[in-house]
Amino acid sequence: MRSEQPVGRDSPGPAQPGTAARAAENDGSVTWSEIGLDTMASMLVVSLGRNSSHSFTGHCQWPRLHPLNERRLPAVPHPLIMVESTRQLARAIERRHLREAAVAALEPVSVSAGLRPEVQPQEGDSATAVEARLLLSDLSTCSYGPTSYRVTAEFAHRGVPFASCTMLLAGASRTWEFRSDEGSLARLLHPPAAAVGAAADTDVMVARAPQGRLVLLPRDPGHPVLLPGRPDFLPAAAVLEAGRQATLLHAGRTADAVVGLSVDLRGPVPSRGAAIEVDSESGGARFLVTAAGRAVATGSVMLLQP
Repeated sequence: MRSEQPVGRDSPGPAQPGTAARAAENDGSVTWSEIGLDTMASMLVVSLGRNSSHSFTGHCQWPRLHPLNERRLPAVPHPLIMVESTRQLARAIERRHLREAAVAALEPVSVSAGLRPEVQPQEGDSATAVEARLLLSDLSTCSYGPTSYRVTAEFAHRGVPFASCTMLLAGASRTWEFRSDEGSLARLLHPPAAAVGAAADTDVMVARAPQGRLVLLPRDPGHPVLLPGRPDFLPAAAVLEAGRQATLLHAGRTADAVVGLSVDLRGPVPSRGAAIEVDSESGGARFLVTAAGRAVATGSVMLLQP
């Protein structure tokens, strides 16, 4: 069953005149517990307001000293901060307007992000204030609530749009058993952070085998942003970051060259030992993640032309 209206206790009727004016009245602070974060330190979203049944406005604060940001001034936000902000905003929309709190939240299964390098915000202060305009679409529901939906977010800083992110959220795929050879993984070498566009060695998500093969092997299995709670299977953002790092390593480019990212999960991606292959193409590269002979994720990275 597909519905074009959000469902749940806050289900609205058709949009009425003056919804933009009422958005300020409906605007409310978002709490870290409300959107399922482990700590307040992970918060990127400040507030969320509803403009109509399918459009929303969010406000974010992106800390200059966020774990993923390089320690330089002025700071340019890491693209995964935008992706995580979109996920947090989607979680707030879902929690407030689509379902009861007792039902398990949906998770990102497909992500596509685009950047405008010439207008990326650069901040020397403690945080970057960002506004997000969001559109809810492709909402599918059943008797107990939504089964999938899509959120498209456009981010602006001081009134200038600089990035966008589209995210499809759905129920988690059924897990499957995957045995990695921990002994062989221990012999793999992690590249230095600078080689994969990471801010610190603990952010490195890939490792190289002696034959040159790359595998997913997070340097920090409990990374506070990419892998909170030490999951057995990688969330979409972690796979996207691994694809970004593998592409930069393959192309010999720096993080500033990235202008677009996308990933589609085909199934659960093991947190350690899945292989990742990168193939160059016009404008960037595509990557494929496989585990035990299965294709579990595909994606692409767009790069500025040298």
